[in-house]
Amino acid sequence: MGWSGPPIRSRSPVETSRSPRYRRSVSRIAPLELLVDLSIAVCRGDWDALLALRAVRPPDRRFREALLQLHLFVGFPQVVEAFGRLERAGGVGAPSPEESELEPDLPDRGRELFRRIYGDHAARVEQALGSHPQLHGWVLGHAYGRVLTRGGLATFERELLAVTALCLRGPARQLASHLRGALACGATRAELEELLTLLEGRLGPTAEHLSAARQALERLPLEPEAS
Repeated sequence: MGWSGPPIRSRSPVETSRSPRYRRSVSRIAPLELLVDLSIAVCRGDWDALLALRAVRPPDRRFREALLQLHLFVGFPQVVEAFGRLERAGGVGAPSPEESELEPDLPDRGRELFRRIYGDHAARVEQALGSHPQLHGWVLGHAYGRVLTRGGLATFERELLAVTALCLRGPARQLASHLRGALACGATRAELEELLTLLEGRLGPTAEHLSAARQALERLPLEPEAS
């Protein structure tokens, strides 16, 4: 399953961890750059780039968590394909016992994060999920409760990686929501600007959803709203 969205400017081959691309910044975005590229590669179905990233640094838990999370944004088939390609290239490392523990869906934990992200708008956003109770349960219990609150990555990092995926795939409404979520979970506007600048370098300045992300960021309040 390949990338079916708008054309994206080709990127140069992945650099090594000693490259300036991976050490030019002292902000909290710098440690995410490889995971941002991982997200881009999987969203695009660029398996050569994915395998090149594996060669940059042996996969660790952060790598695995970023890859697992992507099923929320690109679907299970794309993530299963990514894991298969990586396994044939030498694997993704050995998960720790904590990482491997199977958790049930966690709706209470998910609702807490949902309210943290959406604040006073949480009830309206939840209502917009539609009338089917199973969808509500999957979003709150699985996406927010089981996935976005897992260990291995800070919540603000998960939100920044969600923004990355949505800058490639859309839709614009969910992109704006996760920009808000990144702010609510501890990212700064400067870090969001830095991420969007990084993505502009990867995707090109005319990428459809990147423009929407910049517009959405401009509309957000200077400080996240209290929940």
